[in-house]
Amino acid sequence: MTETIIVPETAEKTVPAAAPKGQSAHEVAYFADFDFSALDVTLEGLLKAGVHFGHLKSRRHPKMDEYIFTTRKNINILDLEQTVAKLGAASAFLAEVVKSGKPVLFIGIKKQTHDTVRSLAERIGMPYVIDRWLGGTLTNFSHIKSRAKYLYETEEKMARGEFKRYTKFEQAKKSEEIERLEKRMGGIKRMEMIPGAIVIADTREADIVLHEARKLQVPIVGIVDSNADPSFVDYPIPGNDDAVSSLRVLLGAIGKGILQAKGGK
Repeated sequence: MTETIIVPETAEKTVPAAAPKGQSAHEVAYFADFDFSALDVTLEGLLKAGVHFGHLKSRRHPKMDEYIFTTRKNINILDLEQTVAKLGAASAFLAEVVKSGKPVLFIGIKKQTHDTVRSLAERIGMPYVIDRWLGGTLTNFSHIKSRAKYLYETEEKMARGEFKRYTKFEQAKKSEEIERLEKRMGGIKRMEMIPGAIVIADTREADIVLHEARKLQVPIVGIVDSNADPSFVDYPIPGNDDAVSSLRVLLGAIGKGILQAKGGK
């Protein structure tokens, strides 16, 4: 980072924003009507979003040393110039994946990533997984695909009223089954093939995802905080993966690039 960039003295991790009382994270849908043209991914914009805040120095992963700009009040400060460069490289790569016709799978394991990942993926028409990764999603994709297809077809039948001839008890059981499957694999029910790339909002929480992706040689783009190992990620983007504001600007930039590659806005 250049000396003209001033790092705020209050180097603290931003507390994730909660959904309004009585409103679920799904209802927040941050990216539903988002204006991507207003997205600020300059150094100043990333600073305002708190992208530079890492974790305590004692928690720093040694392989993240090259991405650390300085340390303030025992907090690692990430090098935002590298963040901008890595974000550009990742976006260019994902644009090529999209142009090839392959899907990009978005992953968010930690609670504060859920709305950002879900709402962005739905906005740009890409599959996603939040909260819990189903083992074998990639390595046993044929089985996962069949279950996802069953979910999609069952939802269609429910919408057409084909279960009205069932007893109320049977209808209730079918609704429970749909709800359970939707929670587990609703984001991938229309994913017809192994993704061309995976975007992970919180790489340190996604060990199983990383293992399956590497086994099948699926390229990984991931936000790596100061306590994560970037060597497992093909396109690491150094950044704060705890603050919602940081996640929104970084993932938003990726989403904007994908939309442009698809010819959208």
